[in-house]
Amino acid sequence: MSEVTRRSVLTWGAAVTAGLVSSCAAPSPHPVGVTAAAAPTDAGPVRMASGAPLTAPLTARATAGLTRAEVIHTYDRMVPTSWGPDAAGTITSLGTSDPVVALTFDACGGPTPRSAGCGYDRALIGLLRRYEARATLFLNARWIAANPAVADELAHDPLFEIGNHGTRHRPLSVTGRSAYGEKGTRSVAEAYDEVAGNHEILTGLLGHPPRFFRSGTACCDDVAVRIAGELGERVVSFTVNGDGGATFTAPQVATALHRARGGEIVISHLNRPTHQTGPGYALGLPRLLERGLRTVTLSEYLTA
Repeated sequence: MSEVTRRSVLTWGAAVTAGLVSSCAAPSPHPVGVTAAAAPTDAGPVRMASGAPLTAPLTARATAGLTRAEVIHTYDRMVPTSWGPDAAGTITSLGTSDPVVALTFDACGGPTPRSAGCGYDRALIGLLRRYEARATLFLNARWIAANPAVADELAHDPLFEIGNHGTRHRPLSVTGRSAYGEKGTRSVAEAYDEVAGNHEILTGLLGHPPRFFRSGTACCDDVAVRIAGELGERVVSFTVNGDGGATFTAPQVATALHRARGGEIVISHLNRPTHQTGPGYALGLPRLLERGLRTVTLSEYLTA
């Protein structure tokens, strides 16, 4: 594979279609390498493995001061003008030429706690710790529900920053637009709730609100990006596709890391321990560091 950055995904999208369907996402003109949920449902709160609700009902006020109703009133008549992993307002790089790379890892969850998407790549996280590689971990509400002890452990590890990967892992849209064949949120209210539900969960877990959001499939429209901003969260995509939705072989992952340059954001996954993301990082991370690149969290270069 000659190139694995966001800028060249059109040249290889067909090659990973089958893997994306089986891993995290369905095919799209922008293969973003993230795990797609099962068909989304609005049937009640996300629940812990025990069956208990994960969080209380949503509060009605966004971080920036607007109530849910006010957000709906403000944005309900707005028409999106851009869509995808690079929609207007989406962050795709650190905006610097410093020799730093932001490693980001998604934990996507699944419809049940035993779903493959709820796995935990303990070896991968151990590798990051061994090399003291800082990273931003985007946790989905369903993954947290399936892995409460691990989520708490990661949240309190100073090596990592925790981001919001949504409540039900849906593309963030105000019109129901699809990504990888997965329907996005269908309205301003649904987009708000997709961000706000896990925003509350993570605020309780971290002791402070999360600063960054990545949608299921990393696809958004520009109106939804602004809605996330009302909750105090900046929408983050990526520059380099690190593992092709956890479908890459270990050498392909290592090649992706080799392509990373200063100021870029790498997307990969921590929820597929039987796939090759971990072995690929075992090959590629030492080489990345040997090139003089330093790993950073998003907050070290991006302001909320």
